[in-house]
Amino acid sequence: MTLTDIATNILSVLTVVGQFWLLLIILASLTRKKSISSKFLSFISNHAIMFSFIVALIAVSGSLFYSEIAGYEPCKLCWIQRIFMYPQVLILGVALWKKDKKVFNYIIPLCLLGIIFASYHYYLQLGGTPLTSCDAGATCARRYTFHFGYVTIPMMALTAFVLNIIFAMNLKYKIGVK
Repeated sequence: MTLTDIATNILSVLTVVGQFWLLLIILASLTRKKSISSKFLSFISNHAIMFSFIVALIAVSGSLFYSEIAGYEPCKLCWIQRIFMYPQVLILGVALWKKDKKVFNYIIPLCLLGIIFASYHYYLQLGGTPLTSCDAGATCARRYTFHFGYVTIPMMALTAFVLNIIFAMNLKYKIGVK
């Protein structure tokens, strides 16, 4: 097993774990009157900046690993997704240090745009018809990874963007917290 295989396995498992957390947070939000759900959502809210920072750091590290160590050439859509994820590490790092809960006012637009491009990229990798040509450099439809029957690099990015939106919404609106 190569280093790339190990990293891909780890990142794929982290993607599924992130999706599990999304499911837990959504279910807890729907059953917010239960004390366990309320405590769980309060915990998420109290640590939202740290969780978002960790998610962004893992996403950026994975992205850099794939391009700089594994040698995968990023396509146009990969570059666009990077534009929306990379600044989050710095912004969230400073917010974590300064304990600035208003940070999500800056993170949410980055995540929303990232979700749009990651969703479109994933759609292309599933065989969707492109709206424009990806003729320069790497093709956007190429799948470098495909784990558990659905986890690709754009799905990893999509999960990270959605997680950071959910953490932001939980902190900003105290979803499910009494």
